[in-house]
Amino acid sequence: MSTFRYHADILVRYPNVIGGVILAQGIINGPTPDNLRRAYQAEQEVVKERIGNTPLSQIPSLEAWRGAFRRFGVDPTQYRSAAEALLRRLTKKGDIPSINLLVDIGNMISIRYALPVAVIDAQAIQGAITVHFADGSERSSMLGKSESDHPEPGEVIFSDEGGQIVARRWCWRQGEESAAQANTTAALIAIEAHHANGRRDIEAALTDLQELLHKYTGGTLQAYVLDADHPTTN
Repeated sequence: MSTFRYHADILVRYPNVIGGVILAQGIINGPTPDNLRRAYQAEQEVVKERIGNTPLSQIPSLEAWRGAFRRFGVDPTQYRSAAEALLRRLTKKGDIPSINLLVDIGNMISIRYALPVAVIDAQAIQGAITVHFADGSERSSMLGKSESDHPEPGEVIFSDEGGQIVARRWCWRQGEESAAQANTTAALIAIEAHHANGRRDIEAALTDLQELLHKYTGGTLQAYVLDADHPTTN
């Protein structure tokens, strides 16, 4: 099973990052069942009501992600964190469409806590996933993009031991190859925070994720909280 870790250089610049990771094996993915779909739709309504007219940039977790983007040279209004992009769609278009069971569970928790959740098909990656500063040689093919490209040197990315990019601009967009598919049976799920109450929210989000995964996907789950003192799931 793949592992997840922060490179030491990331922790020098971002010493307060908190990561939550679930390693799931023997799971079943596929279409989202009706009862979960209804719960997901209800969650979307609750989140829209909670946000109201509050600008997304003023939500503490998203504000912190904007600051993280700026520190590696990215304009967060041009490239929005995955959580902000999801909430932006929800508040402007009114709903988030269903994709598949694993992705819907991840998105449900993402909007609940306003934190990015990456659901990665563990069978599509080689070895450990590392969060690190890119040197520009890594290869990527992003969801929603037809062309392959390379990250900017100094950009924060997830990549595996084969040099494949799992996520660009930290939590902006996931790689095509690593996305959860209908036949995914093993997954690595990562949720991350930079804000002051990040550890509390990560721990709560991990609990909610595990409950949903146990109920709907089965399998065996291992959960970890990562920080500067514990930077890897190993």
